[in-house]
Amino acid sequence: MVLTLYGFSVPGYPVSTCTTRVAVTLHEKKVPFNFISVDLQKGEHTTAEYTEKQPFQQIPYIVEDDGFTLNEARAINRYIAIKYADQGTPGLVPPSDDLKALAKFDQAVSVEMTNFDSLMARIVYEGPIKELLGLEGDRGLIKTLMEQAGPKLDAYERILSKQKYLAGNDLTIADLHHLPTDELLPLIGLDTLDNPAHPSVARWWNEIRSRPAWKAVKEGFSSVEKYD
Repeated sequence: MVLTLYGFSVPGYPVSTCTTRVAVTLHEKKVPFNFISVDLQKGEHTTAEYTEKQPFQQIPYIVEDDGFTLNEARAINRYIAIKYADQGTPGLVPPSDDLKALAKFDQAVSVEMTNFDSLMARIVYEGPIKELLGLEGDRGLIKTLMEQAGPKLDAYERILSKQKYLAGNDLTIADLHHLPTDELLPLIGLDTLDNPAHPSVARWWNEIRSRPAWKAVKEGFSSVEKYD
């Protein structure tokens, strides 16, 4: 079965954070896929055909040969990690019979969404994304949001000083979900995670950003017929 990923990619500039979240998980799990780039500037995401697959006219979504369609990057990644549990990087979602590990994983996913991405997504929109669109970002808002991020990173430091990854001592998609957003911050002179003020966070961040799957995505990705 071949999986097709519909999304948006700019080589060396992971501006579509949700598309790259899915791409890095596909690489980690060594799942071959077709990639179809959606031209947002031409409005390809607003066509009737596209809207039939993605009612919110957003990216990304996936389609399998049997017609199964799924959108929302975090839901897609969970599906991929469970369906292809026996290949690629193991344990990206804990097994369903380990209730405590699964609960810690769900907690970590919630932490990333509500305490990290809720701020960082707004920051990168005001910075790199508006820059790509030829618009001027609100530097005052960026400063305010960065100040709000400080206590969040203090909490991350407390968590990661006691365990290797956000959900425990095993890598999960909750960790991988951080990669696209924070990778954009240095483009506007910000670097939140590789910071001596939070040594455990820096240790964790530098490890996950060095993974071969993420390096492959940053270089720009296209369809992958097979993995070695």
